[in-house]
Amino acid sequence: MNKIEQIIGDIEEYIENCKPAPFSSNKIIVEKDQIEELLRELRMRTPDEIKKYQKIISNKEAILADAKDQADSMLNAAKVHTQELVNEHEIMQRAYAEAEEIKDQAYMQAQAILDQATEEANQMRYSAVQYTDDMLANLQRIIEHSIESNRTKYEGLLSALDKDLNVVISNRNELAGINQEEETFAQAAGTEDEVSDSDGFDE
Repeated sequence: MNKIEQIIGDIEEYIENCKPAPFSSNKIIVEKDQIEELLRELRMRTPDEIKKYQKIISNKEAILADAKDQADSMLNAAKVHTQELVNEHEIMQRAYAEAEEIKDQAYMQAQAILDQATEEANQMRYSAVQYTDDMLANLQRIIEHSIESNRTKYEGLLSALDKDLNVVISNRNELAGINQEEETFAQAAGTEDEVSDSDGFDE
């Protein structure tokens, strides 16, 4: 029991023992000095208790670690104590009960530490996944921008090459037409020579 609880208990006990006021069922007669002294002490103790609890809350991790160490120490002490008392049945049962109680307390404290560690690990995992996703999203935007930028450049290049190809094909077609005309002309000239030779032979 802390000091504040003790003072509140004293106030309650004092009020319980006060005499009732005449002709009243819910009023009592109190000594002003005595009740003011109790209240003054309560006000004096309250800031110290609050600071103590704030310190306990701010140092919860150290307290949990210390509690675990104390639990382990108590478990070891319980084992030693149990070994020393195994010779007598009654003492052995008492030691076993004490050891079980200490073990349960240690398990609860260890479970609390494990739960806290698990929660922190899950939070770290979530943060890591979120960070990785942000990095990948940024990389995706860079690649998409690069693809779009290069697509425009290559489309222009392919269009220019396509025009050049059409010019080459057109030129080749023109050359093919000229060659065809020359072949036709040559064939016609050859035919005329054959006719001339034939006429000279008949004479």
